[in-house]
Amino acid sequence: MAIGAFVEGGGAGYSGRVTPFVVLSCIVAGSGGILFGYDLGVSGGVTSMEPFLKKFFPDVYHQMKGDKNVSNYCRFDSELLTVFTSSLYIAGLVATLCASSVTRRFGRRASILIGGSVFVAGSVFGGAAVNIYMLLLNRILLGIGLGFTNQSIPLYLSEMAPPQHRGAINNGFELCISIGILIANLINYGVDKIEGGWGWRISLSLAAVPAAFLTVGAVFLPETPSFVIQRGGDVDEARALLRRLRGTDGVQKELDDLVAASEVSKTIRHPLRNMLRRRYRPQLVIAVLVPFFNQVTGINVINFYAPVMFRTIGLRESASLMSAVVTRVCATVANVVAMAVVDRFGRRKLLLVGGVQMVVSQVMVGAILASKFKEHGGMEKEYAYLVLTVMCVFVAGFAWSWGPLTYLVPAEICPLEVRSAGQSIVIAVIFLLTFVIGQTFLAMLCHLKFATFFLFGGWVCTMTLFVFFFLPETKQLPMEQMDQLWRTHWFWKRIVGPLQSQPQPAPAPAAASSSLELQQQHQQASSHRSQ
Repeated sequence: MAIGAFVEGGGAGYSGRVTPFVVLSCIVAGSGGILFGYDLGVSGGVTSMEPFLKKFFPDVYHQMKGDKNVSNYCRFDSELLTVFTSSLYIAGLVATLCASSVTRRFGRRASILIGGSVFVAGSVFGGAAVNIYMLLLNRILLGIGLGFTNQSIPLYLSEMAPPQHRGAINNGFELCISIGILIANLINYGVDKIEGGWGWRISLSLAAVPAAFLTVGAVFLPETPSFVIQRGGDVDEARALLRRLRGTDGVQKELDDLVAASEVSKTIRHPLRNMLRRRYRPQLVIAVLVPFFNQVTGINVINFYAPVMFRTIGLRESASLMSAVVTRVCATVANVVAMAVVDRFGRRKLLLVGGVQMVVSQVMVGAILASKFKEHGGMEKEYAYLVLTVMCVFVAGFAWSWGPLTYLVPAEICPLEVRSAGQSIVIAVIFLLTFVIGQTFLAMLCHLKFATFFLFGGWVCTMTLFVFFFLPETKQLPMEQMDQLWRTHWFWKRIVGPLQSQPQPAPAPAAASSSLELQQQHQQASSHRSQ
């Protein structure tokens, strides 16, 4: 993977720095991650609260409190409970496919506005729920909102960031997810102590706060330079925006690359369909497998079933909620570490190290449960806290590798003409797998017991091998030059075909431009013959 020539100098000749304007814009947009994180944390917390279970899921409540013949692994196994948890993700799956067209035609900011507004509406139904139908409507509206925000925000961050700092800025989205989960866990822990059993209403209602901040903030966000050019070809507006973003007048090279990418994008009428073409095969495979592997690590088991799982192994309600807080603090610290090192050490190293760390953790959890946690009776408190410690190691490994990089890598490898479609595929796969795991985990825990964690460990081992063999390094490489990666990779260069087979932008009207284009094609053909 000889890509050193492309990345030296921080962004292949692009100039500029991280300006306050970029930081402020990305903080507002990245806060959308808090929405996703808050929901993950709240849904797991309220489903471990006895007043909530008693009101909406009485069968689970009585099974947890009274039936001594039920296996410890099966106390929370309920189809209705899993529907509550996972219905959001089916709604999000449909919404993110719709968001692809909105993001491409009307801009990244439009999708952020739609997502934030719908999320606010869903939060109202959650806090005011009096029956299971209102609760499910809450989940569906939240899913629609997240479908739009999760599809558009990683694109926005990647396109606003300078290439040499794109990893750190895009990882801010995952940091916001962790902060959202942490805030939700702290709120759950606090409201659980409210007398009267209505604290869960506060947890569900407060989701409107970050959604309102995102929605209002999005009104003032600028569009990305890529979309400004793609929308109307206004080069002067894009140049002025780039100068403001980069803090320098020397933006011509980056602008030229954006204009060239936009010309190609205008020839693509059906981006989702074009993702199936051979030239986009690497992007399609990575856009499907990276989020797939992200989910089969078992991370969302920790995210929205952590309190339930800690109650299963014998911790009390309050202790289980606090345990979820502890794991999330570890994840948040690891997110900050990832932001600091991702553009220095690269994506591959973080994914490989994090993968090894997660494999060891899952195997250890499975081994502890196999030897110390039986189907009836409790687990010794010392071993319950040992499980908690290993879980902290697991979430830290995920939080500085597969967590943030699942959003970063697919967003940065897709060329402009299919970038929105590629991100929609990523989010659709995440939502689909989250739905499947959310729908099946409690039943899987009931039937497979401790072997559930060995299964997750096997998947983590598989995905680590995938990164080692098939994922090239992308750090500091401009997004408009990412196509060169596949031409030099040992495997993907056999798939994408010769350079001259790619459609070129429409020829410039000037004779000098035509001559330059012929010269470039001749150089590309010579390069291909030399491979």
